[in-house]
Amino acid sequence: MITAHTDVVGSLLRPAELLRAREERAAGRLDAPAFKAVEDAAVDGAVRLQEEAGMAVATDGEMRRLSFQSQMTEAVEGFGEWDLDAFLWGNWQGDAETGDWSRERPTRLGVEGRLRRRRFLSVEELVYLRARVGPGTVPKVTLPSPSLFASFWDPERSAGAYPTLEAFLADVTDLLREEVAELARLGARYLQLDAPHYPLLLEPGTRAFYEARGGSWRDWLARGIELDNAVMDAAPGVTFGFHLCRGNQGSRWLVEGGYDPIAGPVFRGTRAQRLLLEYDDERSGSFAPLAEVPEDKTVVLGLVTTKTPRVESPEWLEGQVREAARYVPLERLALSPQCGFSTSVVGNRVTVEDERRKLAAIRDAAERLWR
Repeated sequence: MITAHTDVVGSLLRPAELLRAREERAAGRLDAPAFKAVEDAAVDGAVRLQEEAGMAVATDGEMRRLSFQSQMTEAVEGFGEWDLDAFLWGNWQGDAETGDWSRERPTRLGVEGRLRRRRFLSVEELVYLRARVGPGTVPKVTLPSPSLFASFWDPERSAGAYPTLEAFLADVTDLLREEVAELARLGARYLQLDAPHYPLLLEPGTRAFYEARGGSWRDWLARGIELDNAVMDAAPGVTFGFHLCRGNQGSRWLVEGGYDPIAGPVFRGTRAQRLLLEYDDERSGSFAPLAEVPEDKTVVLGLVTTKTPRVESPEWLEGQVREAARYVPLERLALSPQCGFSTSVVGNRVTVEDERRKLAAIRDAAERLWR
């Protein structure tokens, strides 16, 4: 099992060259080999940044993705028409300088055909990343929680292919089970499921969205965890992380509130060994819900914000970790950023140098805490 005391959530800022290359590729002015060369260079830079900062774990920065969850819609047929807005709808809040981000679910969004794999979602990411990290660095690949895709099922548009949401999510889960089995075959040691939709259940509008599809929000949470566990069960021997946050786009957020209502079902119910939890400000509530964490799990405290250039001092981070150690023993705690730095191509309002300083602060605090 991976026992690292420093971790990263997933995404890093996309370089300007990569963003330009995406536009050129979409316009047909850049061929596939040239685009892949730009992607590869961006991944190389992401790995270099994490290793130079002293991270025990490294991802590829999600450089090959439009959004943290888009590799599903890119790799699988049946999702119909979609674009970046498919992943950004919701009542976004935060710094007013970023503009009005409140947006409705796209009306055209919906699964329209039976799901069929075109390619694996993240095999390319793992194979390239594994060849780039040093011998002391653990490569990690992130994947979306299957029930996150409930927003892609529409009772009218999807009825021909999937009369019920349950049938649709069953196929999504099977695709992800096949994915993690293949990643394990290729040598993956550490995989992560991203489940931001669980903390969003703290918000009445999100609860109403799920309950309109049948059952209480608690029923939905329980069923979602069942599907998550089914995915993780397909790769025995692999360490799984489970990431919870409250929304992260353009330095904005979607919901606030402590983990209390979902702590028992999620912390105890998921079979992931590492819980990566957002804890960068008062919106996350207290550490008290950590009392629900079983003895076989590590808690990775997301104390370093990715939303602003503020750099938390190693002294402050050490104090926060020791406060959390009232509920979970110090040896079962670790440190990370609160979320990715660029959950989609819409990066947060920070710079690459900010990323570097924040990761270095995590390293310095970890050295103080765990020597």
